[in-house]
Amino acid sequence: MHAYTKKHRTVVRSLFALSVMIPLLHGGASADPPSGSIRFGICADVHKDIMHDADQRLDAFVDRMNQRKVDFVIQLGDFCRPYAHNDGFMAVWNSFDGPRYHVLGNHDTDGGFTREQTVAYWKMPAKYYAFEKGGFRFIVLDGNDKTDPPQSGYARHIGAEQQRWLRRELENTSLPTVIFSHQSLEDRGGVANGEAIRKILENANQAAGRKKVIACFSGHHHIDYSRKINGIHYIQINSMSYFWVGGDYQHIRYSKEIDRDFPWIKYTVPYRDPLFALVTLGSDGTIQIDGTQSEWVGPSPWDIGYPRDRKDRIVPHISTRRLEAAVR
Repeated sequence: MHAYTKKHRTVVRSLFALSVMIPLLHGGASADPPSGSIRFGICADVHKDIMHDADQRLDAFVDRMNQRKVDFVIQLGDFCRPYAHNDGFMAVWNSFDGPRYHVLGNHDTDGGFTREQTVAYWKMPAKYYAFEKGGFRFIVLDGNDKTDPPQSGYARHIGAEQQRWLRRELENTSLPTVIFSHQSLEDRGGVANGEAIRKILENANQAAGRKKVIACFSGHHHIDYSRKINGIHYIQINSMSYFWVGGDYQHIRYSKEIDRDFPWIKYTVPYRDPLFALVTLGSDGTIQIDGTQSEWVGPSPWDIGYPRDRKDRIVPHISTRRLEAAVR
């Protein structure tokens, strides 16, 4: 791995400038936030340990959010493992001039690491936690709890102890609340007990007599998607880097040298430019998401025969959306 330098930063900003800046300038949000709102930058699934240019992608995000002076940034997991050679990547993240928050992803413990080791490396307060900003409560969940007996594959569960904590958090706040998780709480491949977690959120709204929980943001699925269930928005933030297609559709996208050093990239269809979003939460409950646009590197998933059943969601962009959610 090469150390991340000022020279790299200068080069990547010239490469990514147009593709990153134009969508956010014309996504429907003004340069200054409206009164009573809060703005944050959000990204997901950077996959430092797969992508050869993950540092540069992350720097484009951090630089843009510094320019926009957002209130905080958050990444939704599958970020990086706690290797010493990832210190430069973490330095890029820490160059954001404001609060920075993390969500644990299922791949952030690959290689035999524990969640506790990744939490310590990222300097998270805990595996799951909450914070307040600008009149909103934000709750970060950990969807990687184990079950007994264990699930096959990666753990994707929110256990009883975390559920009790979530109920207390919701009972003890009167603020409009936003949930962050890695795995979706509503997608079939997300948190396995997502229905039970959604019920906790819906019960909190019912007890409050209003929409206390207004939205849930997740990553993990590498798709662009939003739906509303019983008054709560569930928004999937696309990967910053790629869509995973697997071994049946592998294709060398960059060069033989990059493929040699980063052998997992050929199992993906990367996005030419980094994908991320700027989110504005209004005090009236509106949610403005200003996304970014890109293109596939090399042939699209459909050009190599990938199934087309989710073609409208498997896209090289994050959509700009305006969602309504009454908080009173």
